[in-house]
Amino acid sequence: MPPPKDVVKIAIQMVGANPQLIDLQQTKPLASVLKDVCDTWSLPNAERYALQYADGRQTYITESNRRDIKNGSILRLTTSPDQEAERLYIGIQSKNVDVKTDSLKKLASLSQDVTFAQEFISRNGLKQIYSIVEEGNDTGEMLAHTLKAFTELMEHDFVSWENLSTVFIKKIVSYVNMNAVDASIQQLSLSVLENMVPTSRLLFELVRKEVTLDRLLTHLQATNAELQLKAMALLIALLLSATDAERRDMMDCLREKNLRQFIHKNIIHSSEPLGDEMAHYLYVLQSVSLNLCEHRMKTSMDPYSQEQRDLLQSLRQTAFESESEVPTGSFSTERRRSLCAKEFRKLGFMNNSNPAEDLRRAPPGLLALDNMVYFSRNTPNAYSRFVLENSSREDKHECPFARSSIQLTLILCEILHIGEPCSETAQAFYPMFFGQDHFFEELFCICIQLVNKTWKEMRATQEDFNKVMQVVREQITRTLSLKPTSLELFKTRVNTLNYSEILKLRQTERLHQEETLAVPVLELREKLKPELLELIRQQRLLHLCEGTLFRKISSRRRQDKLWYCRLSPNHKVLHYGDVEEGEQSPPIESLPEKIPVADMKMLLVGKECPHTKEKSSGKQNKDVLELAFSIVHDVEEYCLNFIAPTRYEFCLWTDGLNVLLGKEMTSERTQTDLDVLLSMELKLRLLDLENISIPDNPPPIPKPPSNLNFCYDFSHAEQ
Repeated sequence: MPPPKDVVKIAIQMVGANPQLIDLQQTKPLASVLKDVCDTWSLPNAERYALQYADGRQTYITESNRRDIKNGSILRLTTSPDQEAERLYIGIQSKNVDVKTDSLKKLASLSQDVTFAQEFISRNGLKQIYSIVEEGNDTGEMLAHTLKAFTELMEHDFVSWENLSTVFIKKIVSYVNMNAVDASIQQLSLSVLENMVPTSRLLFELVRKEVTLDRLLTHLQATNAELQLKAMALLIALLLSATDAERRDMMDCLREKNLRQFIHKNIIHSSEPLGDEMAHYLYVLQSVSLNLCEHRMKTSMDPYSQEQRDLLQSLRQTAFESESEVPTGSFSTERRRSLCAKEFRKLGFMNNSNPAEDLRRAPPGLLALDNMVYFSRNTPNAYSRFVLENSSREDKHECPFARSSIQLTLILCEILHIGEPCSETAQAFYPMFFGQDHFFEELFCICIQLVNKTWKEMRATQEDFNKVMQVVREQITRTLSLKPTSLELFKTRVNTLNYSEILKLRQTERLHQEETLAVPVLELREKLKPELLELIRQQRLLHLCEGTLFRKISSRRRQDKLWYCRLSPNHKVLHYGDVEEGEQSPPIESLPEKIPVADMKMLLVGKECPHTKEKSSGKQNKDVLELAFSIVHDVEEYCLNFIAPTRYEFCLWTDGLNVLLGKEMTSERTQTDLDVLLSMELKLRLLDLENISIPDNPPPIPKPPSNLNFCYDFSHAEQ
């Protein structure tokens, strides 16, 4: 018979004593439970003791978290948080170096617990940590423990970062700027500054002033991967906290220091695999850099701006100045205006008498003008060839350079997500972005020539403009999906993917769709579905058995504690627990927490999850909502909250959990996988029917012939 819902069976350990096996009454006050435990071991002063988990993070048990205790949990009787906080508060002030070091080490470990942290901070413990750092007498291991403890204590948000003194901050900065400092101390110092920067404008300005970009670049060039990662984290924090003008200045400075080339050569193409955290930072760096184009993209052309008009005129002059032997100054005003209008029409402007009107649409706004000017100045031969080649064609067959450039700029902005906020979890970046300083402009130069090439291949007229641009968009997106490592490789691949190749791909997809829509084929699909859905279910459960590394995303920063979750091989228990950075696939025995599958009640996703509701007061990030899911378990409806590292993992986990709950798999990945498997299975089964049309109705079955008497009478043989 199962125990009542308010009773959990647990073991309690104590050093030097036999463990106690007790039925913990959840309705009984914790102080009374402790009194009973201490009485069994004949311990006086029960108020000096507390219970904590024996495994994992060894969290203290309090009235607020006692409901998280599961059947079979192992607890330990230990000193109460207030007693331990008092002891360590005294210990870190000791004159004995060994006592002080041990106290700081223990403090760094216990500070992860919110109950202990509250007790220690209430004793003004942070003031002692400030003193240790500000005096600067302690170095090496002792300082590392101090910085680790400080970081953990600040994680709980009991104290504002703005309360830090300038002396303390400058001391932390000095560890970053000094050469003769242990790498672990520099890593912790960089981490402290990274957490500090987003919290206050004053702190951002102080850190930006004290930690130069040159110094950060020095750390980025270190061989220590962890130090490199922390330096990149601080750089990203500074960029995200800066104003648009400051961000532009910083990016200009980084361009002068050849940061992109260094990243391309020594991080992306390093012999070591790129970690998830670094991949995210590279994505953010790419996004921040591309978003510098947002202002120009959203700014319409001002026809009264002399600077903008000069840029527009430079396009005409570059293309046609060699054509006219007679200087335009000798023409009358009307003649000059007529000539200019004719040349702007040849350039492909819709409103040739006032071409500025074409650039009033925003987006792409002035960004389209910038791209055209860049193309004309940096590849003048290609620009002149484009314009003059189309000038010699019939009017209806000429490819309009300006109109194409405006539309192409808009397409590139949409594909590269310019103007969109950075995702908190995305890791998708283009390696070729870091191999080129003027990436967006150079990409435009390649693609505008692709437009002309595709126009000729399609033998397009003005009426086909939108069709041509759709093909160009498809060429660009298909090529970018291959993740080319350089612009040269992108150029080669996108030019190989010509119009005839696009037609072949479209025809293949269309034929495949037509084949799969025949009535007999649809009937066969329905027969195959159950078997293939079972195959997908097994794959999902297998993925859950292998497990996944999840991150606990805090409100202040992306990187936080790591934890691992996996399903037992018999599919009966979910095991989970905290793990250290770099631990990829911990054995199931090392994961202390567990949830029986039988206790799982339901699956919540997105906005329904309690951990997304908790953060609703702040600015909610859409991508975090798309990756959030929770398991509701036990009668009391506790929740285990997840934020998947990728959408792919989200789909696999939610599908697997739905399978365990006996429900249908609902993710978009299920439909994708089912379509792929059905397509493969159908192709295999229909191989013999290639080039044979399948009728909608089966052929009629003929009547049996009159002489159909093949039955042999065995009764005669027996006689």
